[in-house]
Amino acid sequence: MAGGMAGSMPQLQRADGALTLRVAAPIAPGSLSRIADLYQHDPCRALMPAPDPGEAFTAVLVTTAGGLTGGDRLRLGVAVEAGAEALCTPQAAEKIYRAERNSAAADIDIALSVAAGAALEWLPQETILFDGARLDRRVGIDLQGDARLLAGDITVFGRIARGERFTAGRLFDRWRLSLDGRLLWHDAARLDDGSLDATLRHPAGFDGALAQGLILARLPEPDFGSALLRDRLRDLLPAAEQPDGALWGTTVIDGLLLVRLLDRDPARLRRQFGFLWAAMRPGLGRKAAMPRHWHF
Repeated sequence: MAGGMAGSMPQLQRADGALTLRVAAPIAPGSLSRIADLYQHDPCRALMPAPDPGEAFTAVLVTTAGGLTGGDRLRLGVAVEAGAEALCTPQAAEKIYRAERNSAAADIDIALSVAAGAALEWLPQETILFDGARLDRRVGIDLQGDARLLAGDITVFGRIARGERFTAGRLFDRWRLSLDGRLLWHDAARLDDGSLDATLRHPAGFDGALAQGLILARLPEPDFGSALLRDRLRDLLPAAEQPDGALWGTTVIDGLLLVRLLDRDPARLRRQFGFLWAAMRPGLGRKAAMPRHWHF
């Protein structure tokens, strides 16, 4: 046997990216918040485009790898200091590619911290799970005092335009939100090989949905208090008038507004997500329209 064929096979290079961003209050009245600290390691990058008039300091998050697969890791952290305001949004949808069944899952860890007197808008693009994808994701949010927050997620179960559904693989998604060190809300969802497809199709599960959305909001009283905002959203998009295959609901948990969406049409879910999100942006002092970066 030739010498080049001997020995063990080389290990595939895995992505091991990290990004930490700390945003500080403006130096002068009327100016934008500013970067206090930034660390980034391939394949993670942050771009800071000039925001439109009336928008906050904006960070567009980029994963230059083009997607993740089994064994890849990303660590993202954003801290917004007292008096600062920030909008963070990905440049594009995050693709989670098929992984070998016995391989480690792609791993994403997100830590968000918002100080008293600060505001963070964590605006998602879609996370698209290819058939056979394996993803473990943790999102931890730490709020202090009167911190304002608008954060969310959109997950799509398959490459729907290609006729592919997420029928095999793994999703383990965990969210924790605390206020002044006290756990306010915790949620976990786990889909595994064997039961995954049945759970997504079951009427008591995802009811055949091909996409899900989540919005969390903690905005200032009294004009944007959670109970008042919940009622406004219900009036804007009555659940009884939803098209077939689309479900959504909203509730308040210990002062935190929670919105969930399910839809058999991911494009329609994105539109409804944006409609509801835009209606809440005035609570951050923004106009009731989606930022232009979200439409790219």
